[in-house]
Amino acid sequence: MWQTLVHYSNHFIVILLIAWIYSPGHFWKAYLILASTMLVDVDHLWATPIFDPNRCSIGFHTFHSEIAIIIYIFSLFIIGNKWIKLFCIGLIFHMITDGLDCLWSGI
Repeated sequence: MWQTLVHYSNHFIVILLIAWIYSPGHFWKAYLILASTMLVDVDHLWATPIFDPNRCSIGFHTFHSEIAIIIYIFSLFIIGNKWIKLFCIGLIFHMITDGLDCLWSGI
């Protein structure tokens, strides 16, 4: 239960804080950009089964692969647009959250 609570709190509540810190004047825009990074989970639909509680998404799913994570990090430093940077921050935070879930599960 705690693992699920922490996981979804990171995905939906902690990003409120990140949005506020990143752009307090455009809080809702920042929050929606961060929340939109949840779309990266579309790659779960390509897996069989779609959900497996004994599978770590990091390194398994296409958009959760090591190469994808490197691209997210690299893009953060290359791209100049502050909103795209925020999107990259959201993707990286999403990967951290999913990685913590893998550690918590012992997978």
